[in-house]
Amino acid sequence: MSKSRTKAQGTRFAVVDFETTGAGPGDRGRATEIGLVIIEDGQIVDQYESLMWTGAPIPERIQALTGITPHMLDSAPKAADVMREACARVGDACLIAHNAGFDRGFWLEECRLAELEHPEPAFLCTLKLSRRIHAEAPRHALSALTQFHGITLEGQAHRALADAKATAQVWLRQEARLKQMALAAGVSAEALTAPLDAALWDRVQHAPVGAWW
Repeated sequence: MSKSRTKAQGTRFAVVDFETTGAGPGDRGRATEIGLVIIEDGQIVDQYESLMWTGAPIPERIQALTGITPHMLDSAPKAADVMREACARVGDACLIAHNAGFDRGFWLEECRLAELEHPEPAFLCTLKLSRRIHAEAPRHALSALTQFHGITLEGQAHRALADAKATAQVWLRQEARLKQMALAAGVSAEALTAPLDAALWDRVQHAPVGAWW
């Protein structure tokens, strides 16, 4: 798999959320469901969801959390086929996830197992961003941020599309906040709507505010 691209084209983002059998792709951890929400120029233009069959066992505690049972996966498409569809929809968009390290790990592993040559995309983490630009929020878990931002959850929590939709709404509010901060810092709004530089988002997530632009 190739190295991360330094740019995502235009203002196109793909919010991704996985439901899985465990906390990481190692030790037989596999995806059971994916949700995608495509954002272009600040508008949600597409969405995709699918259960994913891998044959991996689902611990009872995970079944209780997500409501996804082995029986539900019996007729689900194979994970490789789902990932091919997901990659086609994502294209060269920058991926966004809440606690992105988790979803990034499953994205890369499921692409690898599917023998896909999809380049590793830039990943933006709404959890890290929230801690940087919404320090006034009492907590930064997705459920807490939906309450903080007044977002109505569409669907069942801990299901992939519902969580991806919630994350998309969090991101749209974060994007607006970033633009306000850029303008306050004397940076033109166009600087944030130009083709995204992955290094910029890395600075936003880790560097002092004055060093972002």
